[in-house]
Amino acid sequence: MRALAASGARLVLGALFLWASTTKVPDMAAFAESVANYRIAPPALVPALASAVVGIEMLAGVALLANVWARAAAWVIAALLAGFTVGLTSALVRGIDLACGCFGGNDPATWWTVLRDVALLALAVFVARNARGGTTSPAPQPAASRLD
Repeated sequence: MRALAASGARLVLGALFLWASTTKVPDMAAFAESVANYRIAPPALVPALASAVVGIEMLAGVALLANVWARAAAWVIAALLAGFTVGLTSALVRGIDLACGCFGGNDPATWWTVLRDVALLALAVFVARNARGGTTSPAPQPAASRLD
């Protein structure tokens, strides 16, 4: 039963992050502006950071859906979500009124957004701890014996 729940959670998380990344691609400038509004990263690094976030979300989402390096992909998504949670919390505590930048939209960041990210973080950790199957590394090959 746990394996079935982990597989379902892996597919949901993978689809969610693939969707989240693809909604940002059509207007990367708007997403970069959302990232800048958090006032955490130096302005010169914002375009690269925004691109990296989208690329990582996309690759991790595909990896989860394909069940290739699923455990690693889930940990990467957990790290992203931890970063998003810290960034959102920091902005809200500092009284910054900003759009979340989530899913390519302009929805305002709220404490509900933080709660959603914490719930997704818990889901990502669940997937990472329970991922089964998929490729994690090349299969070990038996040692060849030498006959001299």
